[in-house]
Amino acid sequence: MLRISKMTDYAIVVLSLMARESNRTFAAAEVAERTGITAPTVSKLLKSLTRAQIVSSIRGVKGGYRLSRPPEETSVASIVDALEGPIAITECGVAQDSCQQSHSCHIRGNWNVINRAVRTALESVTLTDMVKPQHPVVEESVIHLTSLQHTPR
Repeated sequence: MLRISKMTDYAIVVLSLMARESNRTFAAAEVAERTGITAPTVSKLLKSLTRAQIVSSIRGVKGGYRLSRPPEETSVASIVDALEGPIAITECGVAQDSCQQSHSCHIRGNWNVINRAVRTALESVTLTDMVKPQHPVVEESVIHLTSLQHTPR
């Protein structure tokens, strides 16, 4: 199963909170309280996100953290990159000769197609998209009349 780490998931939760009120500065303690993520974890995430220039750190009495760019300009791909490194499903998507089979592998180029597709999908989703409410999809069941059998009473 392809998964992102718990820290990346938490980072998206933290950034989604900040995206909902993108014009203000947040104290790390407030972010922890409002998200239910422990304060040490929030602090660690905010430090990593600051290094990646996704959030800005503001010093002083009214200091804290705020998004560096508008939420519609921050992609999920940039968040994954900041916390997990380059987006790749296989090791050969990150470094050419990191696999013992790299010299005889004939499908490496095909994995790169998949890696690009995953990256493109993650780049197409922004923090603005992540904070939009999702309406549950109601699945419809279609019953064709020809499939119904008449049973006499």
